[in-house]
Amino acid sequence: MNKKRMTILGAAVILIAAAAYGFWYYQQQQAKPLTLYGNVDIRTVNLGFRVNGRLATLAVDEGDPVQPGQLLGKLDDAPYRNALQQAQANVDSASANLALLQAGYRDEEIAQVRSQVAQLLAAFSYADSFYQRQQGLWAKKATSADALEDARTSRNQAQANLQAAKDKLAQYLKGNRPQQIDEAKANLAQAEAALAQAQLNLQDTTLLSPSAGTVMTRAVEPGTMLNAGSTVLTLSLTHPVWVRAYINETSLGKAVPGSEVWVYTDGQPSKPYHGKIGFVSPTAEFTPKSVETADLRTDLVYRLRIIITDADEALRQGMPVTVRFSQP
Repeated sequence: MNKKRMTILGAAVILIAAAAYGFWYYQQQQAKPLTLYGNVDIRTVNLGFRVNGRLATLAVDEGDPVQPGQLLGKLDDAPYRNALQQAQANVDSASANLALLQAGYRDEEIAQVRSQVAQLLAAFSYADSFYQRQQGLWAKKATSADALEDARTSRNQAQANLQAAKDKLAQYLKGNRPQQIDEAKANLAQAEAALAQAQLNLQDTTLLSPSAGTVMTRAVEPGTMLNAGSTVLTLSLTHPVWVRAYINETSLGKAVPGSEVWVYTDGQPSKPYHGKIGFVSPTAEFTPKSVETADLRTDLVYRLRIIITDADEALRQGMPVTVRFSQP
């Protein structure tokens, strides 16, 4: 009986000790700061010209730092300057044609048509008077039928010429038709659009840096014939710089967007960078092989993006870093 009691007592002691150890281990794990491992991720931009042409100059080389708006390279712009001059000439021509139509006919032209109307009116008056006399003579049997018919024909021809001159004068007084003016306006708008495009094309023969960064790749050399959009330089941006890391589901609650973390590199373990959690993936994925923690390799994890707020040139693309969620 005593032996049985001793066995039960020993088992109870073992259970209590195991429970105490488990509670202690849980407390230790809870108190232990969360540490993640990730890699520096820097945005890169492939730069090229929006138009094609022959590369004239490149002002930077690999490794050179650049600032926003800095000149990086130029194309031979002679064809685009010629196209701009042609487009400007087309605009001038279309503008002059529109002004001519809007102004209508000159006073001298209108005066000339008035004079023509007066002349034809006199001619018609004479032809009509002669026809009237021939009719009187025909009534008295003093002229032939052919003479009367010739007089009628001359009178009708003079009347037609007079009406044509009057119509021409009315046209000159009214000016050009609205449809002609609208067509001229449309032609001018089309020429102006072509001019704007020519100006933009000439501007696009100059390559400027979109932001601060470092030239990573110089893909071509001066003299190369380039298609529009061909990569000339690859630029590594100075900002933003972030860390790509992964966290398991049990620790996911600690990764609150906007919370601060500290980022360490192997080269400068005593100089942490300040980071802020900017993005937490809403979907789980299998841990990439680049994650260096052995206990996470087969787990489903969530991707984090940690923005470095005080990044400098020491952070390089792909550099492994350590992320800690407690202040050093």
